[in-house]
Amino acid sequence: MFSNFVAVTSPDHFKALLSADLTRVSCLNFWAPWAEPCATFNKAVEEIAPKFPSVLFLNIEAEQLADISESFDIEAVPSFLLLRGHTLLARHSGSDVALLQSLLSQHSGSSASSSAPLATSNAAPAPAPAVPAAPAPRTEAEIDARCHDLMNKHKVMLFMKGNPSAPKCGFSRQAVGLLREKGVEFAWFDIFSDEEVRQGLKKVNDWPTFPQIILNGELIGGLDILRESMESGEWDEMYNGPEDEEKA
Repeated sequence: MFSNFVAVTSPDHFKALLSADLTRVSCLNFWAPWAEPCATFNKAVEEIAPKFPSVLFLNIEAEQLADISESFDIEAVPSFLLLRGHTLLARHSGSDVALLQSLLSQHSGSSASSSAPLATSNAAPAPAPAVPAAPAPRTEAEIDARCHDLMNKHKVMLFMKGNPSAPKCGFSRQAVGLLREKGVEFAWFDIFSDEEVRQGLKKVNDWPTFPQIILNGELIGGLDILRESMESGEWDEMYNGPEDEEKA
């Protein structure tokens, strides 16, 4: 394994590696063993590393090293960041190898492939495609109404990162597992699909993180509360009990 490709083992290890040379570009690759795209992307990163010897490539298991992940606001895996010292140069959530190579070439001053002359042409450039007008942002009241509408879409609503077949964080994956193990029928909403809803739910429910579990239109809590309520039997009481008369 190349010396510029390192698996981070602890926050202290990470700080030591990053601080050793504050002029160096570092590539932080956040991954998780349960996320299938990470295996392919990890291999690609390892293959790219020797092509950029001046760059330090750090593999970081996102949930095992949660303190590091949270400090960089990592919400999905795979995700990668480029830093120069402690300065953020670029970040991307996904496994776009071509984008990573392009960003590395841009910021490291080296290229993964030999340069080729640009083609020239006397033809007139094609007209730029028309850009559709962006939709007007929703008002706070409209976002509020949208959140409440979604919360009441089903008896049990799971607001999660990704979808039940392809969760994008371990906490969402565990929440899906608990509900399925309990035999609970539920509807779900991918918060990455609508940033306004994502931020709106934080305000409406006064709950800053996801997943959020909703029962009969009311927030139950996150993963820990869901697990505790199922273990204590409180979930069965809430689920099987009569709905609030005001909501009927």
